[in-house]
Amino acid sequence: MSKQIALVTGANKGIGRAAAEQLAVMGMTVLIGSRDPRRGEEAAAALRAAGGDAHAITLDVTDRATVRAAAEQIEAHFGRLDILINNAGITGSGQVSPADATDQIPSTVDLDMVRAVFETNVFGVIAVTNAMLPLLRRSPAPRIVNVSSHAASLTLTSDPDGPFAALLPSAAYTPSKSALSALTVQYANELRKDGILVNAVAPGYVDTDSNNHTGFLTPAQAAAVLVRLATLDADGPTAGFFSEDGPLPW
Repeated sequence: MSKQIALVTGANKGIGRAAAEQLAVMGMTVLIGSRDPRRGEEAAAALRAAGGDAHAITLDVTDRATVRAAAEQIEAHFGRLDILINNAGITGSGQVSPADATDQIPSTVDLDMVRAVFETNVFGVIAVTNAMLPLLRRSPAPRIVNVSSHAASLTLTSDPDGPFAALLPSAAYTPSKSALSALTVQYANELRKDGILVNAVAPGYVDTDSNNHTGFLTPAQAAAVLVRLATLDADGPTAGFFSEDGPLPW
């Protein structure tokens, strides 16, 4: 069997790029999904310079034409896909963490922002996953990892005395990640019989552009749990929600 093929969306920077780097070190062929072809190629070139097997794939999860073209390109060049990491996502508040985003307060939120966030964080995952499923079904050990957030946990965020009580209420980012959790379970239930393991992961508060680099984890530290879920053995979990410390409550 040839080396595994892994696609990471939003992989030209941040957690996605770190996950791609770690998968490449493991000897996989890594496909760098990126909206910007130039940035995608720069990231792929850097991985190749470090000894990895990496290729840029132009992929905007909100653009069905690029999603279809990406699937066709992967089929033409590789014939299958073993790992899909749905990492691409937006906060909806620019270079501000959702925890500090006053423009996401439910009673005053702009519906256009909510729609834009769901378009990427939820509908984009459906579009990419469905386009890649025929390729994943050709793999002997297909894995899907959806990158979520601790904020997706209804249990954690509804506790008035819990660690997330100080977060500002959010009608965009946080509900989009909760919806992604529900979506993860539904895909896992459908695909369980086919041996496709589907899980959601909360990487933690990471130093990335999405929070103006206020996070305390490095992208490499955060990516470790993505890679672990992407390389599960056949008896590994499915329909789960995990952080580096283990299972999280829904």
